[in-house]
Amino acid sequence: MSSPIVACAHVNLSSLRSLLRFLRPRPASRSALSSVDVVLSPAPAGHEAAASPAPAPWLTPGPLADATAPVPHAAAESYREVVDSLSEVVFRTDESGRLVFLNDAWKDLSGFELDYSRQHPLTDFLHPDDRLRARDAIRGLLAGDGQEWSDELRLRTGSGEIRWVGVTARALRDRAGHEAGIAGTIDDISARKIAEFSLRNLNQELETRVRSRTAELEAAVRELEAFSYSVSHDLRAPLRAIDGFARILAEEVGPQLAPQHREQLARIRAGAERMAILIDALIDLATVSRQPLRRQTVDLSQLAESVIRELQAETPDRAVAVEITRDLAVVADPALMHVLLDNLLRNAWKFTARTEGARIAFGATREGGRTLFHVEDNGAGFDMNYAGKLFQPFQRLHGQEEFPGTGIGLATVQRIVARHDGRVWASAEPGAGARFCFTLGH
Repeated sequence: MSSPIVACAHVNLSSLRSLLRFLRPRPASRSALSSVDVVLSPAPAGHEAAASPAPAPWLTPGPLADATAPVPHAAAESYREVVDSLSEVVFRTDESGRLVFLNDAWKDLSGFELDYSRQHPLTDFLHPDDRLRARDAIRGLLAGDGQEWSDELRLRTGSGEIRWVGVTARALRDRAGHEAGIAGTIDDISARKIAEFSLRNLNQELETRVRSRTAELEAAVRELEAFSYSVSHDLRAPLRAIDGFARILAEEVGPQLAPQHREQLARIRAGAERMAILIDALIDLATVSRQPLRRQTVDLSQLAESVIRELQAETPDRAVAVEITRDLAVVADPALMHVLLDNLLRNAWKFTARTEGARIAFGATREGGRTLFHVEDNGAGFDMNYAGKLFQPFQRLHGQEEFPGTGIGLATVQRIVARHDGRVWASAEPGAGARFCFTLGH
């Protein structure tokens, strides 16, 4: 029976093992060795295993780039197809750092011919700013200072283009344990580096915009503080003067004035008083926007009860049925929560003033994993077509003579809820009451 034909190649076994550590298959568009079947057969009868079998002829030691040794054609072709099917560049240098082996991927990446490239060190093809670092790393491997080296470098192609490459290499040793060069891979990472640079530039641009917006916001806050100071000091003095002189006139010459003149003096004083109330409301609104949040556990039910007690003390003649759900706790700023409930409950108290059997309720429901708090009443209500104006400063849906107010309360509520990463909205019907709901982020 004829013996099987074995195709062999004359390569260095340690070099092949080092190179194959880096092998990764190329896309399917290029030919590649898909599989290898290994069959182990028992030795023929009558033959004993040798204590130290001789290596196969194609595994005898020799330089990887040795083209002078006889190589069977089939094995050489298979070996070349495997190496050239890789998308990464596979390389090896001699003990002086000069390239002695490159696969076909090198030409695609660098644009240099293989024969020309094998006459130069790898560092000759790098950007001048990266050569010294790469040269020191290669010398360290060749001197035995390390076993592996990885870096990201710039490769200058034959056409002058600069490409970013990732280099991974390790030291090789001969049978005697001496350094015999290095072997490794070179991978084109230009697309990733361009993406990194683009992201870095985008982040820098974003940081610049944030600093600019922050500076604008700080300037706006300073202007708001200056405005608040001016309102609280510069405007109060003229108002006090107007009210004071109007009061003096009413006391000293009031009886001598005609009824219409006394009424005009009363309007002057009432206007000055309303202006003072608006100033206080503006200052409160500015304070809500500026003061830092001090989050802690707050019992909203207790706050609501305290607000209701204050309202009952102010108007003891009113009979209002109040329902408050117990133990509604949140993590929020306690001072701002008091302002929020004070505005909502006072609104409900005010708009039920003309309702028989007035009723006010404060409670909460669970919806979609979050807690919805609500304050509802059966008072005057409002037309939902104008609901968009509710939370804007000085926007009122009822006349001053019908239900007095400043139009600041609900705007304050909206800012408090927004500062707690929440949302507030309302639903109502004229003559059938209103329901204000809000959520808090924590």
